[in-house]
Amino acid sequence: MATKLQTFFITALFLLSFSLSSSAQICRNYNGFANNEVFAACVDHPVLNSFLHWTYNPSNSTLKIAFRRPSTSPNQWIAWAINPQSLAMFGSQALIAYQNSSGVPHVYSSSIDLPFPTMQQSRLSFEVPQLSATYVDNETTIFATINLPAGLTTINQVWQEGPMDQGSPISHALTGDNRRSLGTLDLLTGSSTVAVDSVLKRRNIHGVLNAVSWGTLMPMGAIFARYLKVFKGADPAWFYLHVACQTSAYAVGVAGWATGIKLGGESAAVQYTTHRNIGIALFVLGTLQVFALLLRPNKDHKYRIYWNIYHHSMGYSVIIMSIINVFEGLKILSPESKWRKAYTGVIIFLGAVAFVLELITWFIVIKRRRSNSNKFPHNVDVQSAKVENRV
Repeated sequence: MATKLQTFFITALFLLSFSLSSSAQICRNYNGFANNEVFAACVDHPVLNSFLHWTYNPSNSTLKIAFRRPSTSPNQWIAWAINPQSLAMFGSQALIAYQNSSGVPHVYSSSIDLPFPTMQQSRLSFEVPQLSATYVDNETTIFATINLPAGLTTINQVWQEGPMDQGSPISHALTGDNRRSLGTLDLLTGSSTVAVDSVLKRRNIHGVLNAVSWGTLMPMGAIFARYLKVFKGADPAWFYLHVACQTSAYAVGVAGWATGIKLGGESAAVQYTTHRNIGIALFVLGTLQVFALLLRPNKDHKYRIYWNIYHHSMGYSVIIMSIINVFEGLKILSPESKWRKAYTGVIIFLGAVAFVLELITWFIVIKRRRSNSNKFPHNVDVQSAKVENRV
């Protein structure tokens, strides 16, 4: 009697909860299941154009699901998973479906484990007594009955789609919606939440720190040194501006570099070799530049010209590599196009400023040299005859 009452109240709760939200749920209008099968609840996934329908029986902790993804091509696979450990891809217990070479839907289970997950068929941490799939009108649906642990009524769900290669599923994209396709689901009330991707948040922090430091402050510091020193009234202000920009860029850049090393260590299965190698090179060259300041000879020292050559060549190398690596990072993060456009605009603006100042300062230098030549036609001041010592 108690079990019947419990089932009655849970059913009533389902009806009340989902009748209030039915107008907002596209999945509630779907009636295309075979044999007119009806599920107690459903949810529209916010990304990857997919839907989950389910019926949960609390008396025996049985979950019956149908995971649908419209507009699935024959060269795509889909998956739905429960992660009993955490809200993440690694550790999830997945159900995967795709069309085989004969055009017949193939579905199987796979445990996505660290450190190098595969999508090979394997047993899950819970029983799946019934598992099947259909492919009708470009829509793939996974049907399953799952025996959940007793008392587990809120689950961590993960859903995915990816490409096929030579008849086998291969890795899905690691950016954009494919990183946001996870969340929690209350099987009793139907409420669902989309997960906040902590890794993506730290990647964004890493990107902002490096774009501001290596990718913006470094070029600005070089502009101050190269062009402001030509104006006599800007001495020694140009030097302090240059040092302030470069030391700030290095300090913030080291923080960004450290977050990158941390992120790389946490994702051994995913490597961005070019971005990582350029980042390490930047850290090494930037550190050498900082230590070089401690060894800077006086202006009239015979080795000062060699120090200048070293300092300038290393500095321009760091700037060029920094800009390249920022764009490498943007390619990895795949943010909204406005962020790439914004940084591109910053670089174009700094380049335009440098071009204009280059013309102005050369005009000033040439004019100054001619003026000194007219004043001392037979004994040109050696210091005026030199091209300005410019960064």
